[in-house]
Amino acid sequence: MNILTPQPRPRLREPGLPVFMPGVERHLVRGLGAVVLHLFAGDRVAVTDREGRQRCEIAAFAPDGREDLAALGLRPATLSAGINALLGGRDEASRAIAGQLRQRNLPKGIERSAALFDNDSVAGETVELVAERECIAIFHAAGAPMAVDRHDPPTDLALIVTRRNAMPLVEPPLPEPLGDVREEIRVARGTATAYTVKAGEYLQVIDVAGRQCSDFLCFDARLLEKGIERGFDMTATRTLTGTVYPGPGLYSKFFTTDLLPLVEVVQDTVGRHDAFGVACTAKFYEDAGYPGHASCSENFNAGLAPYGVQAKRGWPCINFFYNTGLTANYAIFLDDPWSRPGDYVLLRAMTDLVCGSSACPDDIDATNAWNPTDIHLRIYRANQEFSRAIAYRMKPDAEPRLTRETAFHPRTSALTRNFTEYRGFWLPTKFNNQGAVEEYWACREKAVILDLSPLRKFEVLGPDAEQLLQLACTRNIRRLADLQCVYTALLYDNGCMLDDAIVFRMGADKFRVVAGDEFTGQWLRDQAASRGLRVWVKSATDQLHNVSVQGPKSRDILKELVWTPPASPRLDEIQWFHFTIGRLGGPTGTPVIASRTGYTGELGYELFCHPKDAAAVWDAVWEAGKPQGLAPLGLEALDWLRIEAGLIFYGAEFNDQIDPYEAGIGFTVAVKGNEEFIGRAALMKRKEHPQRVLVGLELEGSETASHGNCVHVGRAQVGVVTSACRSPILKKNIALCRMDVNYAALGTEVEVGKLDGHQKRIPARVVRFPFYDPDKTRPRS
Repeated sequence: MNILTPQPRPRLREPGLPVFMPGVERHLVRGLGAVVLHLFAGDRVAVTDREGRQRCEIAAFAPDGREDLAALGLRPATLSAGINALLGGRDEASRAIAGQLRQRNLPKGIERSAALFDNDSVAGETVELVAERECIAIFHAAGAPMAVDRHDPPTDLALIVTRRNAMPLVEPPLPEPLGDVREEIRVARGTATAYTVKAGEYLQVIDVAGRQCSDFLCFDARLLEKGIERGFDMTATRTLTGTVYPGPGLYSKFFTTDLLPLVEVVQDTVGRHDAFGVACTAKFYEDAGYPGHASCSENFNAGLAPYGVQAKRGWPCINFFYNTGLTANYAIFLDDPWSRPGDYVLLRAMTDLVCGSSACPDDIDATNAWNPTDIHLRIYRANQEFSRAIAYRMKPDAEPRLTRETAFHPRTSALTRNFTEYRGFWLPTKFNNQGAVEEYWACREKAVILDLSPLRKFEVLGPDAEQLLQLACTRNIRRLADLQCVYTALLYDNGCMLDDAIVFRMGADKFRVVAGDEFTGQWLRDQAASRGLRVWVKSATDQLHNVSVQGPKSRDILKELVWTPPASPRLDEIQWFHFTIGRLGGPTGTPVIASRTGYTGELGYELFCHPKDAAAVWDAVWEAGKPQGLAPLGLEALDWLRIEAGLIFYGAEFNDQIDPYEAGIGFTVAVKGNEEFIGRAALMKRKEHPQRVLVGLELEGSETASHGNCVHVGRAQVGVVTSACRSPILKKNIALCRMDVNYAALGTEVEVGKLDGHQKRIPARVVRFPFYDPDKTRPRS
């Protein structure tokens, strides 16, 4: 008899960061950054090296300004080159740290520092320090800009501070101001307030304690003075922003019925809001059995009356930090909010405004996580500039990182204002005076340059590096030679795809993984830790940015530009999926790594460099490419190119429910030799009993398919379109489709469903793909 051990009941996972007890704080020290802490006797600081091999430099001062490392039980051991370099920097992080020392009347210079961790520290290693007396300490994630052929990127440290004398916090502290504040306004829970914002000024709406809805509405103040009331119109907003159906999140701008913008969204650290509902009303509470309950609409009526705004029973508004969405049947649903303490939305006024903001009083459902709290407002003066950004999180419990510009942004932004957010970075979609069609033809006939810096880079180092990647990748990594790279899939245990990546072999125990998802690095660390492997996985995305030079003229442009030492292959000698290490222009030029890889189906190369060298790399390629007709390429044209070439994209051809065979990249699976990799057993079972496969479709007529369109034979659905475009070079409408294997044979006649999938059908047939150059003769050339 098998006796099963009772398992504990699963705990409900709730949104938000882990909640610490009063007196416990969490701080993140970014690579090359620092955190300043005011500590008191008995306070404890746990310092964690998140990814391993990250030196932590520490300096400490007594309150009177004397250096006092002994207060933390540390001895001065090294010159404080790292902290002093940071304090002397001119970037935003350096100025912030220097300002904190200046506020405390501390010297802007350190004689000696102590260090934690070394080249052998493992991911997650933690050292705890105890303050023997009051001090002010600086914790710095030390390092230097990483050269392209090195493997020592500065990475993050985590600090957990446990105070000896913990004072219960009534509420979390507010985030630091973003700039020059004109006015601060507190909206007490269950209330609303009205206020004015001038054209060009910025309004920051802060969720003080987290998970608190704040309804927002505004009116054109100049029209209001004339007795004309013009506020948000969500139908006009959706129409002008091209969204037929409402959806969770924020639009870039919000418009009136006159089709004029009132506000634009500048920054958003949450990403989950409601922009299609109304503020809570008295009727809502009455119908729920709570007559007399305060409501945002009634609070707005009272607050806006002095400005001449007519009362309404229900106010159309933006519901900041309110987590609603749409079901598959387009019904609105509500769930716990996603916002955390200090999350905010930053808006810019497009005209003079009269505004209203609430701290919603709803305590009868999950709108405010059952516990209404305060909202805080900051109005910033107009003579400032804030970058456009939304928050990106690697994992739900990770710290947010606002969208940032790549190191090539100064060059691309001079050529276009059309950018989109991709994996936490801004990338151009198309360029002025050219457009996607001209960019496409430049790639097919001449050459293009495009920014692909958001690809995640990881240095995988150590005696067990090869063993880890052999387990993690579907390819046979042991067969990789130095200066060779390979395209691979990475799988979960069920055989479905975590990510795809290119693995570069830099040496015997040194690899570089270029992947799509930042979580891939954490997953690799988890696999190494669970198996006790001696290997480090270091995040290098912020130390390696890259452009891709693609097209039949790419070799001619780069072969005279990239210098390599005599012992290394010249650029014109490297074969497909190989790379070389060199410099631009000569032995003293800008260091780069040049790989013969790409995402267009053409001959092409990628150039990797440190961000500080990005402008020099772009300029050199741009000048060398002028005689060859080099053009910039945006994401819109890139999508057409990769569809024609049959190249897959996350969220379209694959996700975590799709295996490599279903995604059309079964060639990445090393079946021979019985090589073991994570997910192999499950994948082999799926391979033996396939149900779906990726195929190419050629559509009749001029109407294109779209991602998600159903594919039918008769009434039954037999597939779904994953990507589609009108191919300029083939002069046909084409699509990639995940198809039932029974209908995947070449020549099979199917129909692509539009509207509801039945009332409108586009005839199509299964064709060979890649559609363009199916034998890959051009990238191999």
